Amino acid sequence: MRELIETKILPKVEKPLRYLGDEWNVEKKDWEKVRLRTVFAFPDIYEVGMSHLGLSIIYHLVNEQKDFLMERVFAPWTDMEEELRKYNLPLFSLESYKPLYEFDVVAFTLQYEMSFTNILNMLDLGKVPLRCDERTDNDPLVIAGGPCAYNPEPLADFIDVFVIGEGEEVTLEVMEVIARHREERRGKMERDKLLEELLEIKGIYIPKFYTVSYLPDGKIAGIKPNHPKAPAVITKRFIKNLDEAYFPTKPLVPYLEVVHDRAMLEVLRGCTRGCRFCQAGMLYRPVRERDPELLKEQAEKLIRNTGYNEISLTSLSTSDYTCIEPVIKELLDKYSEEGVGVSLPSLRVDSFSINLAKEVQRVRRSSLTFAPEAGTQRLRDVINKGVTEENLMKVTEAAFREGWHKIKLYFMLGLPTETNEDLDGIADLAYKVLNLGDRIRKEQGSKGPQPQVTISVAGFVPKAHTPFQWVPQVPLEQLKAKQQYLKNKIRNRRINYNYHDAELSYVEAVFAKGDRRLGKGLLVAWQKGCKFDGWSQHFKFATWMEAIKEAGLDPEWYAYRELKYDDILPWEHIDMGVKKQFLIKEHQKAMEAAVTGDCRFKHCTVCGICQDLDVALDLKGGRPGGHKN
Repeated sequence: MRELIETKILPKVEKPLRYLGDEWNVEKKDWEKVRLRTVFAFPDIYEVGMSHLGLSIIYHLVNEQKDFLMERVFAPWTDMEEELRKYNLPLFSLESYKPLYEFDVVAFTLQYEMSFTNILNMLDLGKVPLRCDERTDNDPLVIAGGPCAYNPEPLADFIDVFVIGEGEEVTLEVMEVIARHREERRGKMERDKLLEELLEIKGIYIPKFYTVSYLPDGKIAGIKPNHPKAPAVITKRFIKNLDEAYFPTKPLVPYLEVVHDRAMLEVLRGCTRGCRFCQAGMLYRPVRERDPELLKEQAEKLIRNTGYNEISLTSLSTSDYTCIEPVIKELLDKYSEEGVGVSLPSLRVDSFSINLAKEVQRVRRSSLTFAPEAGTQRLRDVINKGVTEENLMKVTEAAFREGWHKIKLYFMLGLPTETNEDLDGIADLAYKVLNLGDRIRKEQGSKGPQPQVTISVAGFVPKAHTPFQWVPQVPLEQLKAKQQYLKNKIRNRRINYNYHDAELSYVEAVFAKGDRRLGKGLLVAWQKGCKFDGWSQHFKFATWMEAIKEAGLDPEWYAYRELKYDDILPWEHIDMGVKKQFLIKEHQKAMEAAVTGDCRFKHCTVCGICQDLDVALDLKGGRPGGHKN
């Protein structure tokens, strides 16, 4: 098959390097010498998937176990799919060119609701039956994890096993159970028996073993286990000590430029800032930091093993890392003469210091990105953003004085309680930042490029497990009107205004708040040609609406309905650690525009995540968010 692909197909596709699989640091193992063969399936193109740190962690973690094998597969671009279907060839892994149906496990990561149709498309191309109830003992087990697994229900018809939480520990536990099961049956798999055995692992959700009942009005009446071993509530898995967690220091180096083409160093995990719209900030609690000495060791190995000239210090809020300034300074002192720079992909307006600005631009300077999220202080208090206009002006002034001339600002439209005054505030902030840049440039002799400001706005999507999970999304026509209103406010050519597709946000909201009945709509949408929905040139809004309605469902009922506190939510049986009562309290405070402080620096907010942990918060110095050994 490989010879046919390389000689007949790859010369015809736009980017053949996506499909070669011979990258630097690739892992290739003998299929006959391992106990279990798995493939990590990323439901988007190579350039997106290879930028995902989670893929790198799990891929190398598994392959460092001599008895397990993990290969990779990405969603083939449309030109490659066309060729595969033309020659009737199955979708294959990059390392061995084995078809998906030959693997014991196909493991998807669920990063974004609008990649769900790609999951079905990849299974179909890989000759794996789409629905769980269609698979036999001879088919691979299809598992999935990632942030969208915290509301797994829209995919319940298609995924055999969901892994809830962080994967460093639980992945190997799952693989050991599957490998042992097959060995006891001389390489065979008894699917039902295997699923029962997997129930013994904490953090595992198997939809087959749960029955969902509905009320006459369509709301959920109950989510009950139908198997004696199935827990009523599935509790997420997470790593308690990040210093002891596996981290790859010899990662894959892609053939072609990818979205984040640099070495990635995870400095901390979790965030306690408490933004009420932010799902990741709730899912990845508690905050755990890596020791600075360990980070420096990992950085040394990453640079030597990859050849990258940039290290990205990654996390949900990197500038909140306790030791961020000394770590950046030491890395640059050591590697800047080699042309190795440091980048910070996520910056908070209130924790970005002048010293930090000076350090990160020492090797190379790019644009700086900040996320005020809302245009007025009232709305920033509603969402608990915890930053002020004064913070923004102070940090942008420091950036302009240190030589930056491009500033990017991220906002959301359609937030709860938003008014036109809040939209006016977005435009006002853009002009204030630009005017500040012009003033500083004039003070400095009008040298260098003129300042530029880019405004990017995304439609607000209510997400599961957040204080805003109960709120409706702004109706589509209103969201479009807000986009146009703001566009009319921005008339300066040095302010670039970008906004996300409102219709895409609408479909995203349907699935973000959806239940398992939406699986029918998802299947129909895929059958009608929907795929790569996150790509504007492929998104088919009319087809989506048609598909969901053909499945007997009303998309507005999901996206626009205000939920009640006593409603049983589709994800009610998934416990991500932060308690529902805390989310209710935060929603109520939002409606009062009352803020909640960060528990790393103020008092405990009683969110519930630390209740069963041995956690030591040193609020006077030390390392907030650290754990006792």
